Amino acid sequence: MSKDDRIAFETALFLRAAAAETELRRILDARPLTGEIERPERLMAAMRHGVLNGGKRLRPFLVMESAALFSADNDAALRVAAALECVHCYSLIHDDLPSMDDDDLRRGQPTVHKAFDEATAILAGDALLTLAFDIIADEATALPADRRVALVLALARAAGAGGMVGGQMLDLEAERNRPGEAGIITLQAMKTGALIRFACEAGAIVAGALSADRERLAEFGSAIGLAFQLADDLLDLTADAKQMGKATNKDAAAGKATLASLHGPDWARGQLHGLIDQAHALLEPYGERAGLLKEAATFVAIRNS
Repeated sequence: MSKDDRIAFETALFLRAAAAETELRRILDARPLTGEIERPERLMAAMRHGVLNGGKRLRPFLVMESAALFSADNDAALRVAAALECVHCYSLIHDDLPSMDDDDLRRGQPTVHKAFDEATAILAGDALLTLAFDIIADEATALPADRRVALVLALARAAGAGGMVGGQMLDLEAERNRPGEAGIITLQAMKTGALIRFACEAGAIVAGALSADRERLAEFGSAIGLAFQLADDLLDLTADAKQMGKATNKDAAAGKATLASLHGPDWARGQLHGLIDQAHALLEPYGERAGLLKEAATFVAIRNS
């Protein structure tokens, strides 16, 4: 990544994050929507704490940039990006709970169950998950009905028992029964990779792109999803809590195996370079239009937090 490429990517990431943040603030307003009765103040405050607390907004960026690759409607892509971020943030709220990873810190701030209480954190996560499908199904997401249905189905598959939630289950089981390399790859493809894969595929769905393009973007998402988790595991081994904004060395303390711990940091860095090459190759047919997505793949693999 050259200096100019890095600056262009960081600027685009910042602008996409700011747009997503504005949309999420609007969506998490206290006023009830048509068909709702009331939005309890404490619940909404907990939801906002779990969502509006910074973060890179990588997944929204990937939705919006993959949609832009096919000149899709930006407003519709932004709403889908916000829906995905609701799912992502719900997963973090629940993942931080005492019965799960038991974390006190997220993005440098108290986790939702610490800032509020455990029951409120559970309900905030439940509400965010439900809200995500509300956002996509709503006619305010100005897409043909068949595309909204396709997005709902793809997100449900990515987030559910065969995707992220299933991956979280495998992660809990990994504390008792250490998986081998194939098991770790499956776990990570589900727990972390499934939502990143959806983020990239979603842009093609929003645009009504050809099925071949949708499949190619999904493959790209799978590659950078694996790179994201591998980089995360490498940082967990080598970074400190201040740098990461959350506790580190948690996997080792819990007895969980990761690819980075299984093969060592040098191997992990080599794999990350290979995943960058794979991701870039998948985007070659789109030429210069895919420049920011290529930089995103590089960023995912070489980030330091």
